[in-house]
Amino acid sequence: MRRRHFLVGGMGALAACSETPQSSAPVVSEEQHHWRMVTSWPPNFPGHGVSANRMAARLEQLSGGRLQVEVFAAGELVPAFEVLDAVSRGTVQLGHSAPIYWRGSIPAAQLFGSVPFGMMADQFNAWLYFGGGLELWREAYAGHGVIPFPAGNTGAQMGGWFNREINSPADLNGLKMRIPGLGGEVMQRAGALPVNLPGSEIFTALQTGAIDATEWVGPYNDTAFGLHQAAQYYYHPGWQEPSGALELFVSVEAFESLSEELKGILEIACMAENDYLLAEFNTRNHTSLNTLVEEHGVQLRRFPDDVLDALRGFSLEVVEELAATDPMSGRVLESYRAFAEEVSAWLRISELS
Repeated sequence: MRRRHFLVGGMGALAACSETPQSSAPVVSEEQHHWRMVTSWPPNFPGHGVSANRMAARLEQLSGGRLQVEVFAAGELVPAFEVLDAVSRGTVQLGHSAPIYWRGSIPAAQLFGSVPFGMMADQFNAWLYFGGGLELWREAYAGHGVIPFPAGNTGAQMGGWFNREINSPADLNGLKMRIPGLGGEVMQRAGALPVNLPGSEIFTALQTGAIDATEWVGPYNDTAFGLHQAAQYYYHPGWQEPSGALELFVSVEAFESLSEELKGILEIACMAENDYLLAEFNTRNHTSLNTLVEEHGVQLRRFPDDVLDALRGFSLEVVEELAATDPMSGRVLESYRAFAEEVSAWLRISELS
């Protein structure tokens, strides 16, 4: 088992911002917390995994060493899809994952991961912070004894890697595709056979033909996994995840053990990472896509309009049924749609496209 314990260092700018003259330095408590964080990502995986590592380092830096976090990659302490359970049971204090994975235990969680054909990342974050979305997110998770914090966003994702061209809705029939969450339900209605795999298993499944297609994230992450070596066609847009939210959740018991100062540091650290990671993905996806196309000969394709129209129709059915069968999901979707409608008037006059 490999463990990564992040000590103070490498974040001098943040340290400088937090320093005050000795004469005016406040008296701080002697409280010490040694926490463990489990993640759904491979060790040091670009984007997601590195974000979890950076979060641990930032928490220790900003707390002056009072909050130390040991990070465990997927499989080192618990499997990728058991992160929520581990925090809920109190086995560990922190989990770093994505809401789309908790469909079975918290149906409404999927809506905080992304809504197919829904809001983009900046609009989604606006809803969380100013439209009541974060309060609903925390209410949805309350029954599991955890408190979620927005802790990163991939921005708009790609539609996925395919080993054959998609020219019409009929080409989706019988397609075995790794695609979790609401997107998987939509693809199932379109005739595909969705499967859910952790990131570490995707390449082998695609290379061996166990699956015919997969979505993961976008050019930056997909290049790191080498998915261009297992499939030729790379489709866009990422209708299933126009905003790919990541989360850090903490057990209620652990959170309540913190002083008010450390609670504030935890919240601010998550807000900083939420912003930072989105900026990183927007930068690295561009350069990675150029590499995939120009150096590796990847065939970039746009889904045909009739395919997107069919998927949009199925998406509407899926979210409507979710809202009708799960009261919490109904409330979340109502809030989400109301906010999207409110901001759309501004977006229509403020954006050039």
